[in-house]
Amino acid sequence: MNVYGIVQIVIYLVVLTLLTKPVGIYIARVYAGERTGPEAVFGPIERSLYRICRVDPATEMNWRQYGAATLMFSLVCGVSVYLIQRLQYFLPLNPAGLSGPSPDSSFNTAVSFMTNTNWQGYSGETTMSYFTQMTALTVQNFVSAAVGMALAIVFIRGIARFETDRLGNFWADVVRGTLYILLPISLAAAIFFVSQGVIQNFREYDLAQTLDGGIQTIAQGPAASQIAIKQLGTNGGGFFGVNSAHPFENPTPLTDFVQMLLILLIPAGFTYTLGRMVRSQRHGWAVYGAMMVLLIAGIALSYWAESQGNPLFPGSVDQAVAGGNMEGKEVRFGVANSALWATLTTAASNGSVNSMHDSFTPLGGLVPLLNIQLGEVIFGGVGAGMYGMLVMIILTVFIAGLMVGRTPEYLGNKIEAYDIKMAMLYILIFPLSVLGLTAVSVLMPDAGLSSLNNPGAHGLSEVLFAFTSATGNNGSAFAGLNANTAWYNTSLGIAILVGRFYMIIPVLAIAGSLAGKREVPASLGTFPVNTAMFAVLLVSVILIVGALTFFPVLSLSPILEHLQMINGQVM
Repeated sequence: MNVYGIVQIVIYLVVLTLLTKPVGIYIARVYAGERTGPEAVFGPIERSLYRICRVDPATEMNWRQYGAATLMFSLVCGVSVYLIQRLQYFLPLNPAGLSGPSPDSSFNTAVSFMTNTNWQGYSGETTMSYFTQMTALTVQNFVSAAVGMALAIVFIRGIARFETDRLGNFWADVVRGTLYILLPISLAAAIFFVSQGVIQNFREYDLAQTLDGGIQTIAQGPAASQIAIKQLGTNGGGFFGVNSAHPFENPTPLTDFVQMLLILLIPAGFTYTLGRMVRSQRHGWAVYGAMMVLLIAGIALSYWAESQGNPLFPGSVDQAVAGGNMEGKEVRFGVANSALWATLTTAASNGSVNSMHDSFTPLGGLVPLLNIQLGEVIFGGVGAGMYGMLVMIILTVFIAGLMVGRTPEYLGNKIEAYDIKMAMLYILIFPLSVLGLTAVSVLMPDAGLSSLNNPGAHGLSEVLFAFTSATGNNGSAFAGLNANTAWYNTSLGIAILVGRFYMIIPVLAIAGSLAGKREVPASLGTFPVNTAMFAVLLVSVILIVGALTFFPVLSLSPILEHLQMINGQVM
């Protein structure tokens, strides 16, 4: 660790904090239907969409109707992405003449982009045409993120409203989130990226002669437009196979900084939106503080681990003096920005990378893995992180109520048995998918273990990370696992679906339950949720739930690998 790396990290955290309030206010105004500025440009488009789809934006839905609309819309999106991939060869803007991906790969990609996961078992520039990248993948980057934001807003409305079953209109929330939040910021970001050297064209692939006389194919394409929304919408994925380590996607330290800022911009803003909508701004800041504590702890551990030399490497002392473990990292960004990015992308459900997680030290690789296993509530994805954190808040308030022997209350809502049952269902679905599918995979020598590049503890980490990332709708990977096989494409696709749709049902059910309750006035026995004590308890509950669930398997993967490393064992 050095002062320059620490300063870069501090600058990032300060800028993010300064942007939280204005972004949060803007988000709240958008979903309240207030004027925000872009209406002059996008207002006619919004009204036209309502007319074409025959939607009355003023007609609100109950939680079941909202959930049904979410599932129906997602199904149509998934089928569309699947068909575009399979018909890719016959569609325009395919200068490389790429054929359609296999059925299992197309299924995996369709459900991945439909759910804001963006897990990729393929290399983008050698698999997807320009047409597929734009009309299938980039479009889903917008609408899947808009769905996540809409679900978070529904949960917050459920907390803020009383004695009603009306939670808003799904179609209006998705349209407004897309047109007034995602589209304007993405447009500005894409223009900025182009100015810095990110490519945006429809050229055929270039052929270049290498120094040894060979021929190298240099892929082109409309990358900047996809990169802007993949970061802002916490989608992840990449136009190119090596993602944001590619110079055409992320050419300079400045683009690196801006892309990292986009990853947490909306999730951080949502904490202020929460406080504004529930009329307790201090509560919003308490939630932000809890998220920030967990984020800083992850950054510190990852940066420290990557700054050390590997004892198994003969030049470990020289390695540490030179800046740390540079394996799998871009010299443009170095250890500090690589560790920062790895922590941010898994604290959010982003999944993009500017270095290879598989090449991190065991403890450095533990941080991205644990970030997802904590529920990706450390800011989390756009919307998904907020509703995941709200579930953890309900559990925290319930535990606090048990401590003092009172019925727990949260911002005027009495937390009852039904709410806790739904919260526990949400919490239990995640480890059931991750641990169950990981166990099945490591017991299958041909379908599961044959895809590994590494044996032992690191190999287990690769499989565990894959199913953790898929169920957590993150999309990042250790990259040492060949997941583009029939088994992994199918099983990871199932994990992705479980992680999105099985978990939003209890979220919507809790929102409907809270909205239907009578408001309970605060009393001397009400546990305050706007204090530092609440933030500490919230962090503790998140860590305890994650530790109790995943510590056994982590002790057999990154933790065991670290102990082996410091004792000079290769595996």
